[in-house]
Amino acid sequence: MSVDAREWVWEHSSSRGTARLVLLSLADRVPDKQCVAWASLTSLIKRTNASRTAVRTALQALADDDELELLDDYQGPLRTTVYRLPRAAALLARVDAVREEDPDVEGEPADAGPVPELEPEKLQRYGIWPKTRTDSAPLRRNPTGSDSAPSRRIPTPRRAGIRTFEGTDSDPQNRSQPKVNRRYSSSGTAVTSAAEWQVDPATHAWARQQGHLDRLGEGALQAADAKWRAHRADFKPRSAGAWAADWRSWVAREHAPGRPNLYALPGKGPAQPGGMTRAEAHTAALLAALDEPTGTE
Repeated sequence: MSVDAREWVWEHSSSRGTARLVLLSLADRVPDKQCVAWASLTSLIKRTNASRTAVRTALQALADDDELELLDDYQGPLRTTVYRLPRAAALLARVDAVREEDPDVEGEPADAGPVPELEPEKLQRYGIWPKTRTDSAPLRRNPTGSDSAPSRRIPTPRRAGIRTFEGTDSDPQNRSQPKVNRRYSSSGTAVTSAAEWQVDPATHAWARQQGHLDRLGEGALQAADAKWRAHRADFKPRSAGAWAADWRSWVAREHAPGRPNLYALPGKGPAQPGGMTRAEAHTAALLAALDEPTGTE
């Protein structure tokens, strides 16, 4: 069915530029004659090779021209946004009706007819499901304020652009889903503190491949990680890549169990207080060694 939807875009759509590319990208994902497809903003940006602002502007322009409709009551896989090409669906439904009356008819009818009603049970086979709503929540936003005639224009949030369910690393559109090793700063760079940064699979694989895991053992590696976090507690937030590089450098210098470790506090585990200097840590370790019994007293 994506062939019929794409054909409608080529032959009947008045869209141009980025808007036409966005509409073709959505038409390419249409699975049946209802002309419904789901897509994330990120995927549309990638497929059209356009900027985020350009894609949002294109989506709004298509909605204004009634060539695209946001189905606010539905969501696709991973809570992606669901769209419909209403005029394409109307034309395909009209063609089917005419051919049912006269199978030998050729060409397209002069008028497209009304937009057919959605069949939700057919959408579910493509991973498109109705959203869960409370009894008090309205089923559809109506930016015109009219209770009797809901608009097909895509609802606009507080900021300009199309409301989407999925954002990129630099766009915190879905704050309800926690993201590891990411925090949004005013400059747009993803940064986090050392305490919040987590050892990612690639960094852990590096420790294994370089032999640090065999050299230190899992327990000592965890102790080194705790010590590193204590030393970096007062550092300013950095990107996940910067913390990973710093963590690798620390682990590479870490002593194996059984070797003297002047960075650790006596009797208090592997980590030292964030305010203790290296000289103070050395002094504490030497004083602890003097206090330990040697068996020759």
